[in-house]
Amino acid sequence: MNYPVWEVQGIGLPWVVGIIAIFHVMISQFAVGGGLYLALVERKAIKDGRSDWFPLIKAHSKFFLLLTAVFGTVSGVGIWFAIGLIQPEATSTLIHNFVFGWAIEWVFFLVELASAIVYYYTWDRIPQALHLKVAWLYAGASVCTLVIINGILSFMLTPGDTWLGVAGSGHESTYFWNAFFNPTYWPSLMIRCLVCGSLAAVWALVTFSRLDVEAYGKTRTELIRWTVRWLIPAFILMPIAFLWYAAMIPATNKHLLELGMATIGSGAFTQVTRIALLSIMSSATIAAVAYLFAYKYPRDFSSGHAIAIVGIALAATASTEYAREAIRKPYVIGSHMYSNGVRVHDVDKLNQTGFLTQSMWTPTGAAVTDVQRGKAMFAGQCMYCHTVNGYRSMKHFLEGRDAKAIGNILTMLRQNKVDSPYHAYMPPLVGTTEEVAALQTYLLTLNQAAPAGSVARK
Repeated sequence: MNYPVWEVQGIGLPWVVGIIAIFHVMISQFAVGGGLYLALVERKAIKDGRSDWFPLIKAHSKFFLLLTAVFGTVSGVGIWFAIGLIQPEATSTLIHNFVFGWAIEWVFFLVELASAIVYYYTWDRIPQALHLKVAWLYAGASVCTLVIINGILSFMLTPGDTWLGVAGSGHESTYFWNAFFNPTYWPSLMIRCLVCGSLAAVWALVTFSRLDVEAYGKTRTELIRWTVRWLIPAFILMPIAFLWYAAMIPATNKHLLELGMATIGSGAFTQVTRIALLSIMSSATIAAVAYLFAYKYPRDFSSGHAIAIVGIALAATASTEYAREAIRKPYVIGSHMYSNGVRVHDVDKLNQTGFLTQSMWTPTGAAVTDVQRGKAMFAGQCMYCHTVNGYRSMKHFLEGRDAKAIGNILTMLRQNKVDSPYHAYMPPLVGTTEEVAALQTYLLTLNQAAPAGSVARK
């Protein structure tokens, strides 16, 4: 607890990042796939001598530039701002371990942004061959950003045994490549590449569906059908990529998914399973709608249909990102740092010396009450996932529980035994017995209807 805790009422801390990230991921992956799309569609137009395609590709490049360069950039800054406030310890670890990776990614991003601007503003001003080279420059830079970011994001789930072996020693950055090319790097990259191609098609359909049928009939039909074909690789290869990814996930992380699949007949879905199924169903729906409405009947394909596909794609993106985050629990960095910022190797130490003693933000002095100390414990260890009376509400969870029941829960969390019902989802509760008792006292104030009883110190 080296940093103050930002309290967000209602939606809580996770959804601050989640809401920004869902839109950013959808736009940033479109930026990668869309760059390849523009290069290939312009190449095809040049090769086939289709001068009637150029004005329409130019129109799409304007839409592409505005959406990716403006919204994508702003939302990317928003993510950095949010994670710096919500997960400062994890953000610090990622920056220190991957500082040169981030630097290289930002260089590619600057190249990407500059070439996107040049690409749009040089239509009909430079030779076609040179203009196409600008498109390939953008596409190459955007793919490089994905290659780098994927290494950092996949590291958060599977840092790998080599990196974990030196974690906490101060020499973590010397194992940069071990951490970067971690166990889930390649399957994750394959999945993201397939998603990028799909989103390139989804957003291109928005542009071409808005064209007047009478004015651009044949050209509109050809571009819509050529665009729908971009969805084919994703829906053929995605199951293979997913199975590869699942095989590389540590057994403890895929336990919830496997449990839900095993009990699907009885309806005992786990949350991760429900979200994963939503991702699969929404992705399949995109393919079905695109084929039945866009490919088979392109003249009848309207902007309303295209926006509906974008909405389904947003649902697929949201559910996929949610599942990716949920499957990492109870860690924010696998087997190294829990979701509340406590490092695994610090648990025993904090149980002896105290959690609150490590923080300059903790109220001190003889006048400080147990309720105040307990509130500080709640802020430092619980508020990363829970709110008082909103998303994952503690008031709702504690409803009807007395001091003994709350004490039993806190004891299970502090002992963190493998057979505990909370072991797979929640970090261990750390701190001295006095601090745990103070947390118990504070939680009782959230449930005034329950009898106070006595606060046991275990």
